[in-house]
Amino acid sequence: GAGTTTHTKALAASLGAKGLPIHTTREPSDGPIGVMIRQILTGRLVVPGLHGPRPPTWKTMALLFAADRADHVEAEIEPNLRDGVTVISDRYYHSSIAYQSATAPEGADRAGEVAKWVREINRYARKPDLTIVLDIPPDVAARRRAERGKGQEIYDDFELQRELSRFYREIDGFFPDERIVHVDSNASREEVAEQILAHVRRARGEK
Repeated sequence: GAGTTTHTKALAASLGAKGLPIHTTREPSDGPIGVMIRQILTGRLVVPGLHGPRPPTWKTMALLFAADRADHVEAEIEPNLRDGVTVISDRYYHSSIAYQSATAPEGADRAGEVAKWVREINRYARKPDLTIVLDIPPDVAARRRAERGKGQEIYDDFELQRELSRFYREIDGFFPDERIVHVDSNASREEVAEQILAHVRRARGEK
């Protein structure tokens, strides 16, 4: 509900209008592992358990996301970058830090050992030139998801979304060596798009 899909398209349109070659992509990816993850998120795929079908554990999900990301980078991101194409990804490994840390069991060192392990299994993923975090209050995001009319996903629980919102606000601390900026996604669509484009232009060295 933060608007990542909407603003991925808007940014691609703005850069493409300048004649820049642009490739948009997303995670989970459209590769084989990404398709499986999307089926898990929507409840169409579960795993057998002692007491009946259940969703995979947070550790299994973290490993699936990391595997999908490795495939995504090798099959789609790196080839485009080598061809001089600017790649815009709707989500990347920062989301794994947020989601898998937030879904780790109570009592786990979420901001410490859990986050460190998730970073470790994603250590070979290419570091992005710029990461834009769209900050949104959980209640606003929930309303947007409801208005979108799509089915509930396993991560849509409101309390979990509150925890995720907190993680995203503090995500910079997990990646001190990266260029991360925050944009208030509760502003109008036009204002958010303008801010995103301004950050991208600065990252590209444009005035």
